[in-house]
Amino acid sequence: MIVVPYKESDSSKKEQIAEMFDNVSHKYDFLNHLLSGGIDFYWRKKALNKIKDRKNELVLDIATGTGDLAVEAWKTLKPKKIIGVDISEGMLKVGREKMQKLGLAENIEMQLGDSEKLGFSDNTFDTVIVSFGVRNFENLLKGLTDMCRVTKPGGTCLVIEFSNPKGFIFKHLYWFYSTKILPVIGRIFSKDSSAYTYLPESVKAFPDGNNFLEIFEKAGYTETSATPLTFGICSVYIGKKP
Repeated sequence: MIVVPYKESDSSKKEQIAEMFDNVSHKYDFLNHLLSGGIDFYWRKKALNKIKDRKNELVLDIATGTGDLAVEAWKTLKPKKIIGVDISEGMLKVGREKMQKLGLAENIEMQLGDSEKLGFSDNTFDTVIVSFGVRNFENLLKGLTDMCRVTKPGGTCLVIEFSNPKGFIFKHLYWFYSTKILPVIGRIFSKDSSAYTYLPESVKAFPDGNNFLEIFEKAGYTETSATPLTFGICSVYIGKKP
């Protein structure tokens, strides 16, 4: 089942995702950190620390949004260059302003692009990273396969994504928050309430854990692993291109 933000729209999922992020871009960082209680910072640091000892000279940040993962990757992985791609020009505009303020505009380049049809040559990047973005792919296998294509042999792919908590009590608390409280807060601060209804629906439909690893390996990655964080709300997936 394909989950989309705007159920009454005839647009493709890809078009709807771009529209949704354009709509929320001006409030995205504020709401993202508010709704997660700031734990998203911990998730990014924890994930990036897992690959900091690998070769990370040229890094591609998929679905970069406003560039939070790219900034953390610059600090942790210490690459020579990071290129971030996203289909939302609204998010990229906010991200480019952020890079200017941080003095990172020369180090982190942000480009408009389709994460499922990347405009880069084969075997270009040492490391491909993505946080909370693959869940929004129109075709997950296609997107992961193209990510593998642009990864150098021996290179690394790091995926951070929401997953479904497994513990009975925490799972129910999490879904109550996600389906009852989160959309209300999103509606108060954002023009687009659909974005915060879409989030829990897309998480529930996403093939997490071992199901994701199966698709990850079909895409071409080996030596894959999955590490759940914070009672399984989030998972970190790592793969290597042979």
